[in-house]
Amino acid sequence: MGEALARRGDLAAPPAPPLILASKSPQRRAILEQLGLPFEVVAPSYEERGHDPVDLAAGKARSVDGGDRPVLGVDTEVVIDGEALGKPADAGEAEAMLEQLAGGTHEVVSGLCLRTSAWEELHSETTRVTFRPLTARDLAHYVARGEWENRAGGYAIQGLGASLVERIEGNYLNVVGLPAALLIRLLAQRFAGIYGFG
Repeated sequence: MGEALARRGDLAAPPAPPLILASKSPQRRAILEQLGLPFEVVAPSYEERGHDPVDLAAGKARSVDGGDRPVLGVDTEVVIDGEALGKPADAGEAEAMLEQLAGGTHEVVSGLCLRTSAWEELHSETTRVTFRPLTARDLAHYVARGEWENRAGGYAIQGLGASLVERIEGNYLNVVGLPAALLIRLLAQRFAGIYGFG
């Protein structure tokens, strides 16, 4: 009976308004697609300054006019010993970052801003990532693949970067670039049933 009601509800319910994703990140687009959420991409007109992921996420979301639709802004930083590593400028900097992360634990911290014209939610999510010890050959092999380009901390866990990781504590998709569990919780609270959650 529950399945029949669910099917009937899906047919009767109007389509959910697409989220406005204030990001050019292909990883964030892929995660929203994975979650089955309707969305449109609008590149934020925002100059990033500093390394506070919540401030950066808010700046991105606030720079986009969503009309009556929710706008999502996200920023992800890799932090070790209180230092945000940012995105490496070149292969040498990428290798230095990975060497710094090798054999230890760092944090991936995402800021998330979900807003409409009537309200704004600001949150952060932290996942701890431990790298295995890396040899010079490991570093050279990874850097040569070019996966480090435009990646905070110089790696992509959803790609070959998974070979660098020994374990994670927390939300995996947060390391990829979007704290999915946090987003789903906010959608369930603010839009109960509209996006299929809550």
